[in-house]
Amino acid sequence: MNYNIKTPYFLVDEKLLIKNLEILKGVQDSTGCKILLAQKAFSMFHTYPVISQYLSGTAASGLYEARLGCEKFTGETHVFSPAYKEDEFDEILKYADHIVLNSVNQVRKFAQKAKDNGKSVGLRVNPECSTQEGHEIYDPCAKGSRLGCTLSQLDESIIPLLDGLHFHTLCEQNSDALEITAKAFEEKFGRYLHNMKWVNFGGGHHITREDYDIGRLKRIIRHFKETYDVTVYLEPGEAVVLNAGFLVTSVLETVHNGMDIAILDTSAACHMPDVIEMPYRPPLRNSGQKGEKKYTYRLGGCTCLAGDIIGDYSFDEPLKEGDRLVFEDMALYTMVKTNTFNGMKLPDIIYKESSGKYILVQSFDYEDFVNRLS
Repeated sequence: MNYNIKTPYFLVDEKLLIKNLEILKGVQDSTGCKILLAQKAFSMFHTYPVISQYLSGTAASGLYEARLGCEKFTGETHVFSPAYKEDEFDEILKYADHIVLNSVNQVRKFAQKAKDNGKSVGLRVNPECSTQEGHEIYDPCAKGSRLGCTLSQLDESIIPLLDGLHFHTLCEQNSDALEITAKAFEEKFGRYLHNMKWVNFGGGHHITREDYDIGRLKRIIRHFKETYDVTVYLEPGEAVVLNAGFLVTSVLETVHNGMDIAILDTSAACHMPDVIEMPYRPPLRNSGQKGEKKYTYRLGGCTCLAGDIIGDYSFDEPLKEGDRLVFEDMALYTMVKTNTFNGMKLPDIIYKESSGKYILVQSFDYEDFVNRLS
């Protein structure tokens, strides 16, 4: 890390990014599938010229992401929304190649207009097959989910309007979970694929994780291609930048209240909200679990929120004011979710090129805070 850069800052390492991209491109090349960057997880468009050399396009969750993908990324632009606004749909059609709709009613409302404009139209379906445990907030197959059309809701009269089917049920999972979901999808919806052009497996595939079973993934993709003669799409977000990003922060103060506490110049609530939402404990370089090393600290942000806690970590030496801490795997779902609660300054965004050169991509100031307010 560059100690001349003022904290806090996000850093994305080009070498680590390319390492992931080469794995993903290998899957594309060996199976003929198409892999898209899910911008909801990572939208640092400074990296798009690099990523577009490896992937086939982008996946968007609405108008602004669709426009970003179209304007900044070379390749296809896919968009899915649980429901589209009529006053935005015409503009979405300017940017997107694939329009994925969420219900029979949305198909009836928008599909013909999309097809008249030369777009490929799909329906997101819900195979009603949960493979997650304990994280219902990220489970599209949870009871009462608004995401995807179930088989009982499907009206076969809309099938001629569709070019493909889309399912997305995974979150940070291996290909065994995909295999279970794909089987459930085939049992319920497979018969409709024979007259379609594509199927989209959605996101949540941790393809670049060390223990990911890529061989199984390839077999699933080839099975769909050979059985239904369709193009297979995947939309990973995390896998593209897994372990390629960092959040560098400094210790502002240490206090004691039943345990040692370090107050940092970053914030879980503002800069890594998934820590609170999911929740999860982000990896921290050169640290251990609570009590594992000699000195344990609770790490917290400098907002007024009592629950602005990153977690409990242990260290070989006591923390002191000015010490720098490096949180790892911080490219995904961080920059896209940052906020300015309490007037917190957003972290700078730094890019480390393969040459080792550090580039300041974006810096934020008071104007970025005040322009969001009235």
